[in-house]
Amino acid sequence: MATYKKRGYKPKTKVEKQEAIEDGSATAEVFNTLDETASKTEAWAEKNQKAILTVVGAIAVVIVGIILVQKFWMEPKNVEAANEMYLSQSYYERAVNATATEKDSLFNLALNGTAGKYGFLDIVDNYGSTAAGNQARYYAGMSYLNMKNYQEAINHLDAYSADDEITGPLAKGAIGDAFVQLDQQEEALKYYVQAATMKNNEITTPRFLLKAGVIAMNLGKSADALSYFSRITEEFKDSAEFSRAQVYQGQAEAMN
Repeated sequence: MATYKKRGYKPKTKVEKQEAIEDGSATAEVFNTLDETASKTEAWAEKNQKAILTVVGAIAVVIVGIILVQKFWMEPKNVEAANEMYLSQSYYERAVNATATEKDSLFNLALNGTAGKYGFLDIVDNYGSTAAGNQARYYAGMSYLNMKNYQEAINHLDAYSADDEITGPLAKGAIGDAFVQLDQQEEALKYYVQAATMKNNEITTPRFLLKAGVIAMNLGKSADALSYFSRITEEFKDSAEFSRAQVYQGQAEAMN
């Protein structure tokens, strides 16, 4: 059994002397092992110093490069794209509020530009990697949807990337609308559900839950439809969709 010995204690018996020798040997062996490991590490680092510095330098160059690209290329490009898009946005807004006979021509101008000015399609082609270029995809998709060019609407809206409360769900829901027009209801349902669950708010969530429920009923998925309508009547009582959801909820219950 090991016993505590005060500092400076001198072994007296033969057994104690042997223990002291063994303890000293074990301690020396530990330190020798540590020294040997440290020496090997230092030798490896010294031998591979050039490679290590090259890797570290390359990482630093990449980081600095990303920062420089962001500051001196991406930011100016984004400002440039946003300025270019101003006219197209004005045509788009006019088209949304225009009469049926004017809509297509205005959406066309928004998409393709005029008088040497870029339209949304030009901005996507020339500034697609910028935030403004991404926004142009959304506008282009919505323009095509209004012009009943459903496949092009799907292509542009599917390429649009957004995580905000409104335009992200609206883009997914618009893809659902396009698939409805193409009579692909299973695909439409998938995108309506994505649009309804992407964010939880009073504007987009009940809107696309209602559409998902109607399509689900058309597909004979009454249990799914009931869950969509029930969520509207339970969680979104102040929404514009509430009254219609109540009616559809009764129909879905009768189908189950």
